[in-house]
This record gives sequence, C-alpha cells and structure tokens, in this order.
Amino acid sequence: MVAPISISVAALVRDGLVLLAHRHPSRRWYPDCWDLVGGHVESGELPQQAVSRECLEELGVQVHDPVPIPMVVSDRGLDVHAFLVTRWDGEPVNAAPEEHDDLLWFRPSDLTNLTLAHPASLPNLLSAIRVANWLAAMNRPLFTM
Repeated sequence: MVAPISISVAALVRDGLVLLAHRHPSRRWYPDCWDLVGGHVESGELPQQAVSRECLEELGVQVHDPVPIPMVVSDRGLDVHAFLVTRWDGEPVNAAPEEHDDLLWFRPSDLTNLTLAHPASLPNLLSAIRVANWLAAMNRPLFTM
C-alpha cells in the first residue's frame, strides 16, 4: 500500500469571507474546481511550516499563527493538514498563475454552489468560518498552540 501524500492547506478568513483558489483547468489533480490554497509538505518540514511556505509562494502573504482545524477529504491518497488563518501580512494575490487561474473571497452561503476539489470538507470549512466570525465578533484573537 502506498503512503498517503501529506499536504497542508489554509482557510484564510476575513470579514466573514473565505479565500478560495480556482485550480487551473490544465492541472493534473483536481482541475477546474475551487480549493483552499496549499500544497505538499516537504521532507523534513512540519505541516504548519508547509502552510506558511505555500501561502507565501501562492498568495504572496506571510501568515501568522495558523491554527490546525479538522478537515475531511474523500481522497484516501491524501493526508490533509488544514489550518485556519485570520492574520497575515500583505494582500493575497495570485502569485502562482500556473496553478490557479482565479482567487476569490466567498460568503459561506456561496460555497454550496461551487465545484469544490474536496466536497466532503465543506462542513469542516463552514465550521472554521463560524469560529473565525465568532472570535472576530468577540474581538478575541485566534487561539494558538
């Protein structure tokens, strides 16, 4: 049996919206669908380090205090490490146009109408957005580990 591929993804949440990237139609894996930003965990790298690196490479932002969140995906070939991110330096841009052809902020109610790379992750993503919204409303920082 082949070991699953370890990936880290980030749910960037701001003002009640979540940032998703549209995967380029020419991508080999999960083409032409919406997904969280992220990628492979490199050898010797921790998942939290990977998500920080991927956000810098793909969005041009330096994230702060990514918090692990549960994330279910139906692809048994993936070991997904998901993180909620509510603080970062810079404004997200598509710094990886060969991987994504669009970046958009979505309301939670918009997500059910999208073609997602991992539809099974939708309940986890919605929960993460609710947590971020609640913390913002209470003017409390995201807890860190």
